[in-house]
Amino acid sequence: MLVHPQFDPIALQLGPLAIRWYGLTYLVAFGLFLWLAALRVKQPQFASRGWTRRDVEDLLFFGVLGVIVGGRLGYVLFYVFPENWYEVFFVWKGGMSFHGGLLGVLVAMAVFAARRKRPFFEVTDLIAPCVPTGLASGRIGNFINGELWGRVADPSLPWAMVFPQSGTSDPRHPSQLYQFALEGLLLFVVLWWFARKPRPTGQVSGLFLIGYGTFRFIVEYFREPDRELGGMSALVLGLSRGQWLCVPMVLAGIALWWWASHKKQAAIA
Repeated sequence: MLVHPQFDPIALQLGPLAIRWYGLTYLVAFGLFLWLAALRVKQPQFASRGWTRRDVEDLLFFGVLGVIVGGRLGYVLFYVFPENWYEVFFVWKGGMSFHGGLLGVLVAMAVFAARRKRPFFEVTDLIAPCVPTGLASGRIGNFINGELWGRVADPSLPWAMVFPQSGTSDPRHPSQLYQFALEGLLLFVVLWWFARKPRPTGQVSGLFLIGYGTFRFIVEYFREPDRELGGMSALVLGLSRGQWLCVPMVLAGIALWWWASHKKQAAIA
């Protein structure tokens, strides 16, 4: 069996200033988004509509606010409230919800679209293929922190790993790395390949919702359900809270795909 390396969560200490690996993964995520979105706006379907590098920079600003505010509030609302109320703002310690972050980004993109007088789904189609690499970076941060470990695995599994933070010596699935591979790398490849050609407005966004929701639903079978909910069962009808949050996400993606496929419009995404 492997044992989690127990990385020091602090990557660099400069006097009283501590730079944490988790924070660095967010910086990597934002940097990758900036690079990929800059490539997207050069594609004919966006360049012809006046999208520029400046728009990408503004999108990043709105997106960062949405991710941080939505991700933290989502964790508080969907999973667990910190022992001290002011720890809601301690984002560098972890405790971020993807589903909350997604809602936060959608609100931020709606504000951006309204201010720039652009169709909402034109904006989301632009950014959707640029998001998975950031998710992959975040999962590496989870692995470094030794958090969000997987369920108990067969000891004969070559990559089964003991996570001391779990409080047991049981071998577990390194589910953070599963999420890195599926929700991050594979989803990026699928979306980037699909979005390389013009598509009906909304299809790329719909595919993102379907793809992420499906991959996350699958990985949840290997991830230890969150049990911090005040004694509430982490499983309902055999499904984890993460899986239940994925169900409306996939359904919304299917509905958006259907709407985009049947609505008469020019292909732009």
